[in-house]
Amino acid sequence: MKNYLWNMFSNIKNGQLANQSYIRQRRKKIIEKLLKILWDEGFILGYSVSSLDKNSLKIFLKYKNGQPVIKTINVISKPSRRIYCSAKQLWKLDSTTQLIIISTNKGLKSCSECKKLNLGGELLISIN
Repeated sequence: MKNYLWNMFSNIKNGQLANQSYIRQRRKKIIEKLLKILWDEGFILGYSVSSLDKNSLKIFLKYKNGQPVIKTINVISKPSRRIYCSAKQLWKLDSTTQLIIISTNKGLKSCSECKKLNLGGELLISIN
């Protein structure tokens, strides 16, 4: 299931390298949850369901002074190497300079949300 996420990350990277205003992505619930976090944190302009095909999303990329807002996307936990953190271990992570997205039993959450809710989980990605 997370293969869709890795595909979306590479599409975002490639879209920003080509200075595209939007990219298309296959519609999945987990992708929409991740896009909502990215939108709430200000990393994308938004996303919408494509009017032509209900199974695809349009993701509007955000730029600031001609440079992409998302500088790097680092995949932390991979299928070959899963990395988990407890709620106590999350307090040691510096989430001020980067956005860390965590897969919890309550769904995808940012690191700051997990700290507020006292949740641990699998570290998925960090975005600068």
